[in-house]
Amino acid sequence: AGNSKSSKSTAVPSGPPMYLDLVYIPNHSNSKNVDVEFFKRVRSSYYVVSGNDAAAEEPSRAVLDFLLEGKAQWDSNMQVTLIPTHDSEVMREWYQETHEKQQDLNIMVLASSSTVVMQDESFPACKIEL
Repeated sequence: AGNSKSSKSTAVPSGPPMYLDLVYIPNHSNSKNVDVEFFKRVRSSYYVVSGNDAAAEEPSRAVLDFLLEGKAQWDSNMQVTLIPTHDSEVMREWYQETHEKQQDLNIMVLASSSTVVMQDESFPACKIEL
C-alpha cells in the first residue's frame, strides 16, 4: 500500500541473459508487453518485427528504441538483424533517424524484395540460414 510505482510486468523472468538465434518480438512489437528489459535479457541474432497497424502502435517506435537501449548494454557487439514483416512508416522513420546508432551497435535492418507465390496468393518473404 502507498506504493504509487507502476506495476508494469515483463514477460522476461529475472536471471542471466538468454542467447537465441531467432526471436519474434511479442505482441506485434507493441510496447504494452515489451520493454528495454526484454532486449537486455533476450539476446538474439535475429529479431522479427511484426505489426502493420499504426492506430494500435504496432510496431511501436518505443520498442525499436528499447532495442537500441538494451543492445547498448550487452557485453558483446554481436551482429543483430531486424526482420520487419511489413513496410511501415514507423519502421522507416526509426531506421532513418537512428541509422548511425544502429551502425554503432552492429544492428542491420533487413530489407527484402523477395516474393513467394503460392497458387493464387503471393507475399513478401526472406530466407534465414542459421
